[in-house]
Amino acid sequence: FGATELGFMDSFWVCVFPQDNMPQTPPFAAMFDSSGYNRNLYLSKEDNCGGLYYHDNNLISGSLEALIQHLVPNVDYYPDRTYIFTFLLSSRLFMHPYELMAKVCHLCIEQQRLIEPGADKTRIRKIAPKILQLLTEWTETFPYDFRDERMMRNLKELAQRITSGDEMYRKNVQQIIQALIRKLASLSQYEEVLAKINATATDRLTVLKTKPQSIQRDILTVCNDPYTLAQQLTRIELERLNYIGPEEFVQAFVQKDPLDNDKSCYGNPKKTRNLEAYVEWFNRLSYLVATEICMPVKKKHRARMIEYFIDVARECFNIGNFNSLMAIISGMNMSPVSRLKKTWAKVKTAKFDILEHQMDPSSNFYNYRTALRGAAQRSLTAHSSREKIVIPFFSLLIKDIYFLNEGCSNRLPNGHVNFEKFWELAKQVSEFMTWKQVECPFERDRKILQYLLTIPVFSEDALYLASYESEGPENHIEKDRWKTLRLVAKVIAINKSTDEMQL
Repeated sequence: FGATELGFMDSFWVCVFPQDNMPQTPPFAAMFDSSGYNRNLYLSKEDNCGGLYYHDNNLISGSLEALIQHLVPNVDYYPDRTYIFTFLLSSRLFMHPYELMAKVCHLCIEQQRLIEPGADKTRIRKIAPKILQLLTEWTETFPYDFRDERMMRNLKELAQRITSGDEMYRKNVQQIIQALIRKLASLSQYEEVLAKINATATDRLTVLKTKPQSIQRDILTVCNDPYTLAQQLTRIELERLNYIGPEEFVQAFVQKDPLDNDKSCYGNPKKTRNLEAYVEWFNRLSYLVATEICMPVKKKHRARMIEYFIDVARECFNIGNFNSLMAIISGMNMSPVSRLKKTWAKVKTAKFDILEHQMDPSSNFYNYRTALRGAAQRSLTAHSSREKIVIPFFSLLIKDIYFLNEGCSNRLPNGHVNFEKFWELAKQVSEFMTWKQVECPFERDRKILQYLLTIPVFSEDALYLASYESEGPENHIEKDRWKTLRLVAKVIAINKSTDEMQL
């Protein structure tokens, strides 16, 4: 793979409009206070009697139509950015994004009388920047919504209405659409690279299954410095995180709205592909670690490999890369690795014990959550990209969001959308949004990245076979499994040889 193919990440772009009266939008980190609610929502008389319910100045619930109306700016009103993010994130539980976009466009055009041929230019100049800002927020934060042709069609139609009323906004509209097209093109390129990497990595799996000891090359021949490997792992983590859309957390879990006549909601497996690819990366790294440890024939080489990965894991912790840290620990705790007692006897495990303590799952991962809060706090006050890095243990983040979703209903008994739930959901996802936009400060090492991403890894059976070959079975169960695995490997080898002769 060339440098372009391994360099997935384009930095996030931001369209900045020159108008002085554009609403100011704080960064994601400043969007939510500690309670998960925004204390500065713009209230109007219409809000209090238009299907929205507030408590202590917080929006608690509302009808879907009222919430949509609340999203649309007018001459005297622009929605708070916290509300925009929260509603765009959660609305897909009730309707397709293209349906919401159609409603928003209709309200903008009808209410602001953009449809009239002789529309007042003064009025347009008051409302147009606000509509353009809303479109900017949507296309920047949820760009993947616009892979749908219907979304793009509505976007261009509304933009056309604005520019036909006043030519001064044509450049702004072009900036929005061009930036969106660049982002979607970058996403397509990323997905192509992922497919190419996956194809390369799986091509040689059968070789590993039949001859688990036949591969001589290992990670130490590519990178013998734990700190450098931790940096390159962090590059991969940040690049893959960057392509996960915030909406994927919502779309991963919710398929139906049970209080809406069993109407199917916005749940499409293709809409979570980047989230799934990131989970697959975690699994691959765990199996890679186990493969590297089980592969060497000599005990001292296996012990050296374990100590190497302990050092890599420690560097990941220091960087704030908790996902790679947990993947490495998971790989070292796999049964084919943990059963190698003679190998572990040669390892100084004090550092590993400390890392395991930090990632201990007891008390709902209390130690890890404490370390994560510390890293997040460091990130908020950081002056360099290096100090800003926070890469959460991703599976636990998904689990937290899943239980938040499962623990609260989307609608209240009166049919209102339970917006209190979605404030909390948006708070968790907005933290992730801050972390994923950090620019990686570590220089790219193409050779190491290529190894990490494409080198074939052992299957679970191959790991056990290599483990038994290294340190023999200790009981009847292990002996029976070893015999079965050797027989399977022999059959595969015969079939492979036959296929090659026919070719």
